[in-house]
Amino acid sequence: MGFLGWTGWLLYQLSMAFGLLLAAPFLLARRGSHYLTTLRGRLGFRDGPRPAPGVVWIHAVSVGEVAVAATLIRGLPDELPLVVTTVTPTGQARARALFEDAGRATVAYLPFDLGFAVRSFYRRFDPTALILIEGDYWPLVLRAARRRGVPVAVVNGRVGERSGAHMRRAPWLGRRLFFAAVDRFCVQTEEDRRRLEAAGARPERVHVTGNLKFDSPEPVAKPELEATVSRLAAGRPILLAGSTMLGEEEKVLDAFVRLGAGERAVLVLAPRHPERFDGAARLAREAGLDCLRRSRVESGSEAGDVLLLDTLGELAALYRVADVAFIGGTLVPTGGHNPLEPAHFATPIVVGPSMHNFQEMADLFDRADAWARVADPPQLAELWRAWLDDPAEAREVGERGGGLLATNRGALERTLELIEPLLPGLP
Repeated sequence: MGFLGWTGWLLYQLSMAFGLLLAAPFLLARRGSHYLTTLRGRLGFRDGPRPAPGVVWIHAVSVGEVAVAATLIRGLPDELPLVVTTVTPTGQARARALFEDAGRATVAYLPFDLGFAVRSFYRRFDPTALILIEGDYWPLVLRAARRRGVPVAVVNGRVGERSGAHMRRAPWLGRRLFFAAVDRFCVQTEEDRRRLEAAGARPERVHVTGNLKFDSPEPVAKPELEATVSRLAAGRPILLAGSTMLGEEEKVLDAFVRLGAGERAVLVLAPRHPERFDGAARLAREAGLDCLRRSRVESGSEAGDVLLLDTLGELAALYRVADVAFIGGTLVPTGGHNPLEPAHFATPIVVGPSMHNFQEMADLFDRADAWARVADPPQLAELWRAWLDDPAEAREVGERGGGLLATNRGALERTLELIEPLLPGLP
C-alpha cells in the first residue's frame, strides 16, 4: 500500500470525501446544474466509445493551463491520441472548444482523488503517460500512475513562494507522496528549480526549460466579433479589461467613470468567471453606465458605454482591436493573469500591483518597461487619460511588450526534447 500504509490511504480518502461533502452545498448553490451533470465524469466514469490505445493524458487545471496545453499539443504528432482533463468548468469549456470540437483530443474532468474514481478513470483511458501542466499533484492519481508503470512529466512547472514554503516544511512527505512518481520536471525558472528541490524533488529530474506561454500561437482572429466591437465603439478608443476578479469590476468601472466614461472611450469588461456576469452588468448600471451584453448584442444595437463580454473563448481575439489592455486580477490580491495575449498584438498593457502568480514574467515586463503599473482606480484613470492623449507613447510601450514576447521563445522545443522519451504512445 506504499509508505502511508493501508490505514493512511484510507484516512486520506475519508478526509477527501468529507471535504467534498462539506463543499457540496456551496458548489450546488453556486452552479448546481453544472456540477450535477458533471458528477459522473468527476467520479471517473464516461459514456461514449473507448478511446484509441496508447493515449497520453494531459491534465490542465483551468483556462490558463489549457492555453499552455494547447501550445504543448501543437508540438506533438497529430496521430498521437490524447485525453485532456480539467478541474474547473471554464477550463473544461475552453478545452472542448480547442481540442474536442477540433477532433484533436478527448476532454474529461479530472476524477476526484478517491480510490474507486481514480481506478475507474485509469481503466477507462488506460494512459501510456501522464503530463501535468504547471503541476497539480494528487496523491492517488500519482500513486496509481506509479503502480501501473505510467511515466509522469510536469511541464511549464512553477512553484510559488507560499506553496514552496509550505512544502519545505516536510520535504520527505512531498518526495514520497508527490514527487517520487514524477520522472521529469520541466520548470519555468531557476527559482522554480530551487524551490522544487528544496521541497523534496530529486535534482537530476528537474530541468529549467522556460515558460511555454511565450511560445503560444497568436490568438485566432474572430472577424465578426472584432467588427461588432468596432461598430459599438463608433470611433472611440477601446479599453479592454480582461479576466477581472471578484471586487475588481467596481475598481475598473470607477476608473472608467473618472476618465469620462463613454465620452472618451468604450470599455469592454470581461469577468474571469461566468457566475459574475450578472453582477458585473448590475455594477455598470449602478455606476450610471449604458451596459450592453455581448450575448445579446444584435446587428442594429446602438453604441453603449460598456460592453460586457459574457461569453467564453472570445477574450484573446479582442486584444487585437483594443487600444489599451488592463490585465485583471491585479487590482485585487489574486496574483494576476497572463499578459502575453495582448503582447501578441503589441497592445499597450496596464496592470495593478498584484502579479505574484506570474512573478518571473512580471519582472521581465518591469525591467523592459513593457507595461505600466498602477495602484488604484485614480491612477488607472490617469494612465488611461495619458495614453489616450498620447497614443504614440502607448504604442511604444506595446511594442516593447511585443518584442519581449519574441525574444523569450524556445521553451516548447526544450520541453519536447525532455518529455518525448517518456511517451511510449508516439507513433
